Amino acid sequence: MSHLGYMEKLLDGVEVEWEALGDIGKVSMCKRVLKHQTSSKGDVPFYKIGTFGKEPDAYITRELFEEYKTKYSYPQAGEVLISASGTIGRTVIFDGQDSYFQDSNIVWIENNESEILNKYLYYFYQIVNWNVAEGGTIKRLYNDNLRKIKVPIPPLNVQAEIVRILDTFTEITAELTAELTARQQQYAYYRDLLLSFPKPEVVAHD
Repeated sequence: MSHLGYMEKLLDGVEVEWEALGDIGKVSMCKRVLKHQTSSKGDVPFYKIGTFGKEPDAYITRELFEEYKTKYSYPQAGEVLISASGTIGRTVIFDGQDSYFQDSNIVWIENNESEILNKYLYYFYQIVNWNVAEGGTIKRLYNDNLRKIKVPIPPLNVQAEIVRILDTFTEITAELTAELTARQQQYAYYRDLLLSFPKPEVVAHD
């Protein structure tokens, strides 16, 4: 069963309040970093839309990082970063490690966890319809689109239970996937081993 199926089941019969993301918190992004301010090596990883959730290929100086982190918007550990262009809606839970993110292409909601849990939002983002606007050949999630998205918000204890169950579901799925991959590799190994055996010669009889 998918996350959508689980969330629907877990929310069935639960009293929820529907709120727009824009009412839950502010849409935020990092300060713009110009290309000449980055390098292939450096102190702090700079994630662009192409490396978001992957390995960085650009860095900024520690000095620039500390200045921008102090003066401008910067995510808190646990907040959910969202890709707003390219593959819309890819999400990463910010781990709090020193890193910087490409403005406008990577955004987050500055939500209050006394109202809605970060991890609950993370799972909601997996099933949301982003209402993506088309701009030429590039897809983009505009801030106004993001603000208008409605979220079902149950009581905090229900949110926490949904997160617990979906965490367990995710772990089990990962374990099953790993087991399936291991079995496929094992099958491929023995198949190749079998095929490598010398074929018996066929002796013709008069």
